[in-house]
Amino acid sequence: MSDERMQNEQDLNELLRVKRAKLAELQEKGKDPFKIMKYDVTHHSSDITGDYEAFEGKTVSVAGRIMTKRIMGKASFCHVRDLKGDIQIYVKNDEVGEEAYTEFKKYDIGDIIGVVGEVFKTRTGEVTIKAHNITLLSKSLQVLPEKFHGLKDTDTRYRQRYVDLIVNPEVRDTFIKRSHIIREIRNYLDSKGFIEVETPVLVPNAGGAAARPFITHHNALDQDLFLRISLELYLKRLIVGGLERVYEIGRVFRNEGLSVKHNPEFTLLELYQAYTDYYGMMDLVEDLFRTVALKVVGTTVLTYEGETIDLSKPFERLTMVDAIKKYAGIDFNEIKDEASAKALAKKHNIEFEERHKRGDIINLFFEEYVEEHLVQPTFIMDHPVEISPLASRKPDNPDFTERFELFITRREFANAFSELNDPIDQRTRFEAQEALRAAGDEEANETDEDFLNALEYGMPPTGGIGIGIDRFVMLLTDSSAIRDVLLFPTLKKLD
Repeated sequence: MSDERMQNEQDLNELLRVKRAKLAELQEKGKDPFKIMKYDVTHHSSDITGDYEAFEGKTVSVAGRIMTKRIMGKASFCHVRDLKGDIQIYVKNDEVGEEAYTEFKKYDIGDIIGVVGEVFKTRTGEVTIKAHNITLLSKSLQVLPEKFHGLKDTDTRYRQRYVDLIVNPEVRDTFIKRSHIIREIRNYLDSKGFIEVETPVLVPNAGGAAARPFITHHNALDQDLFLRISLELYLKRLIVGGLERVYEIGRVFRNEGLSVKHNPEFTLLELYQAYTDYYGMMDLVEDLFRTVALKVVGTTVLTYEGETIDLSKPFERLTMVDAIKKYAGIDFNEIKDEASAKALAKKHNIEFEERHKRGDIINLFFEEYVEEHLVQPTFIMDHPVEISPLASRKPDNPDFTERFELFITRREFANAFSELNDPIDQRTRFEAQEALRAAGDEEANETDEDFLNALEYGMPPTGGIGIGIDRFVMLLTDSSAIRDVLLFPTLKKLD
């Protein structure tokens, strides 16, 4: 350990000791801050600073955390941070009383206080509250990180999100905006006649997506269960039951790696609408993205990682085959069989597995040659049936399905189908998935007999879509990593 680091640790330990000594002194005097159960707050900081004329000369009550403090003899200043921002507090010995002023001078950065006082402006023009009364509401026994080196290390920020929220206002703003985004999504769908529902998180069959599930065990039932990887199959059961328009915003869990784009648990919106198809879903998601962006950030022209993203223009629509032709110059309409597709893949150094079919090879070419170009909103349509076990086939070309994915900033944001409602075809698809599982594909779907039974009762023509909420939040907050929009992302346990 370096001498500088050792000195810093010694200084920190001394500060922590002093904080506890101050708490003990207060408790001995019968002024334990942890005994205060309530404090009446009338306003937040930005209410006052944002409309000074309405508050000038009025008495207000605010509460928050001390972020800065300047002691100047008989008068002092501090800044208090609450939910909505910071506001300056002016504390004068003659105004609050000598005893209270003496106690205030011993308060630490990080302590939470309540202030009753009169709103005015200082000579420098800063909106300030002249304190009449100050109450210590909670004693901070830790030291805020900027005391030494700031909270810059991303791993520490994610592990101690509570500290990140205290010292980095822009982080707090991101998560407030996230809440606003989800609220506006709900408002939009509710206005379109959708019903919000809740479906099981613990399920006997983890279906509806290509993903490896987490497994747990229910002791009372003596039965293994899975954490859901999708919301799809239960929501479709509700369409069978006649609810016609349903949606759910919920956590799903996939036992996969971590990256700037992936977290093992994430928030998914899925919705299903009877009597429409994937074109109806395209229209809905395009309008949803524009509406929510306008409501939350006030514009449909965004900046993401230095690139301008325009949600105002009609989203481009390309079939997967046409997209490959556009960006790679390869036309899979001329590649009719599996052997030719694999030969083409070998020629272009595209890695594949022997179990892969022509449709799988098409998807591999798309991932290799197309995704990197999809910066502006683009619907990629008509996926091969091999990679779309729950989507209806195209009537005029049954090798492909009525499915689309929405790409923005080179990332998938939504996945939608004209839903497969033929129980006989669905069983055949499940059997194909079971064969993939037997060949070692842990992400393939298992047959869900109850879902097949539901389809046999009759499901109307239905459009369905899944939207990754976290990626949508990333887009609207210009956040580069998914962990920046998850309050508590999944992290490896420290030794």
